[in-house]
Amino acid sequence: MDKKNSYSLAGHLLLSMPSMSDPNFDNSVTYICEHTQQGAIGLIINRPMNLYIKDVLDQFSLKTNNNALASQPIMQGGPVESERGFILHDSDHDWDSTSKVGNSIYVTTSQDILTSMANGEGPKRILMLLGFSGWDAGQLEEEIRQNAWLTVPANSDLIFATPFEQRWQASAANIGVSISSLSPQAGHA
Repeated sequence: MDKKNSYSLAGHLLLSMPSMSDPNFDNSVTYICEHTQQGAIGLIINRPMNLYIKDVLDQFSLKTNNNALASQPIMQGGPVESERGFILHDSDHDWDSTSKVGNSIYVTTSQDILTSMANGEGPKRILMLLGFSGWDAGQLEEEIRQNAWLTVPANSDLIFATPFEQRWQASAANIGVSISSLSPQAGHA
């Protein structure tokens, strides 16, 4: 990275501000998986779909006896490539395509993790998502300057243990911000 962009938001959460005009991100919490000078990739972690892990396992002719796993909703990770699957998890097992993103948080995109999950050998805490969110070079930084996003350090409890409908408020509260006190009008000091 160059000195102008010597930081990365990978491993952080983006909380959409009340002024967010894009309905794809209204009240969203996005986990940033990659952030370089070429752009950023993130996964929305609080948008459940009417689709469950059992449905995905069935598509691959996999069965599980773990009802809690099977009934877990899949999140809409973002508007880009909505058929592409991602699994956020807290295990450092080496599946075919696993990358460490943050402190004890990994993302896997290969199908071998599904077999492990079905057999009860997968990560203990997971979040399955379809689609992702993407930003071109400089786009995310500009949106942050325009007060479209609040950046928050991520932790595994916010991602895996907080109910999805509470993740937006809980993430902000984690840094002492009350979402209800934020103005929908963007401003600059």
